Amino acid sequence: MSGSPQSHQPSDDEIRRQQAEAEAMKQKALAMLLDAEARQRLTNVKMVKPELASAVENYLLNAATTGRLNRAITDNELKQILSTIQQPKRDFKINRR
Repeated sequence: MSGSPQSHQPSDDEIRRQQAEAEAMKQKALAMLLDAEARQRLTNVKMVKPELASAVENYLLNAATTGRLNRAITDNELKQILSTIQQPKRDFKINRR
């Protein structure tokens, strides 16, 4: 039966387009959630630690969608969020006797 409907698999171009649209929407939302200094800091963090920047972005978007965030985040507030989300560094002390 050649007339049976087949499930439509999205092409690579469609997937890339959808991902680009989602990223554009995410960046637009973050632009409204962060002031200029905080946005620059997050961009700098993304260059050095993309996984940390992604975690902060997800945290901010989640806070905004649940209504916990109703104004732009300042640079100092972003620093606090970064320090709470960032994994603490382990200090090793070696005692020689």
